[in-house]
Amino acid sequence: MKYLIVTGQSGAGKTACVRYLEDKGCFCMDNIPPMMIPRLIEAFDTTPTRNQYTAFGVDVRSGEFFDARAVATMIRELRGMGHQIETIFMEAGDETLLDRYKESRRDHPLAQEGLPLMQAIAEERNRLQPLRETASYVIDTTGISARAMRKLLDRNLGSLTEEEPPIRAEVMSFGFKRGLPRQADLVVDVRFLPNPFYIESLCRHSGLDADVREFVMEHPVTREFMKKWEDLLTFLIPNYKEEGKRRLVIAVGCTGGAHRSVAIAEAIGEFLRAQGLPTEINHRDLLLEQARWNTPVEGGES
Repeated sequence: MKYLIVTGQSGAGKTACVRYLEDKGCFCMDNIPPMMIPRLIEAFDTTPTRNQYTAFGVDVRSGEFFDARAVATMIRELRGMGHQIETIFMEAGDETLLDRYKESRRDHPLAQEGLPLMQAIAEERNRLQPLRETASYVIDTTGISARAMRKLLDRNLGSLTEEEPPIRAEVMSFGFKRGLPRQADLVVDVRFLPNPFYIESLCRHSGLDADVREFVMEHPVTREFMKKWEDLLTFLIPNYKEEGKRRLVIAVGCTGGAHRSVAIAEAIGEFLRAQGLPTEINHRDLLLEQARWNTPVEGGES
C-alpha cells in the first residue's frame, strides 16, 4: 500500500485534489486528525484491498488536533519505518486565495481564532512551512480556475496513481408524456422514427422484442440516424473524459417509452459497451406502459 498526504493552504485546491485522486482510484479520507494516520496505516497494511493508494486530507481544519511540526515529524518517522508516503502540498498566492474566499463566502479555518482574512492566510502559510518541507509535490494553483484545476493536477500527478477508470455510462429510455429525466446529460428525441404502436401485431410488444426492434432498427431513417449518433458519441466521449467527466447519462425518449426509445436505447448501450465503456441500460417507463396495455382504458401512442 502507498499513502498520499494531501495538505496545504486553505483555498488552494486540496478538496479538488482529493476528489481528483478519488476519481483515479484512490481510497480517500479528508479532514482527519493527523494522530489517526499511523493507526490507519497499520489497519490498511493488514487488510487486503484492491486500492493501490490511500490518500489522507490533513490541514488546519483539524483545529487543536493539528500541529504542522508534529505532522512533519510523524511523516519522517513513518518513512523511516519503510512506509511509502508521498506528501502533496497545495498552495496559492495571497490575491488568488482572497478572491476565492470572496467568491465562496466561506470563513477561513483560522477565522475562529479571531484573525481577519489576510492575516489568517499569512498565519496559515507560516504554520504550514514545516509540513511543506516534507512535500514530494508542491502544486501552485495561483490564478488557476476550477475548470483548469484538473489539467494542472494531471500534469503534476497523472503518473502517480494507477490507471484512471473509464467513464461509466447509463442509457435510459423514457416517455415524453411522463416528463424529461432530470439526471440526463444528453437527451435524444426519437419520435421522428416510424412508430410500431400503429401496427396491430406490434403495438403490445416492446422495443425489447425482436419484431419491434427489427421494425425500428431496419428502417433507413434509423440506420442513418444511428450512424450520425455513433459518430457524435465517438467525438464526445474522449472530450468528456478530458474535461473530467466520470458518468454520462443518455436519455432516449419517444411518446410513451415502450417501443422506439427502448430499441434505440438498447442499440446505443451495445455501441458504448463495444467501445469499452461500462454501461447500464434501463427503461424508465416500460413497465408503466405495459401495465396500461393490460388496462381497458383508451390510451395514446408509444
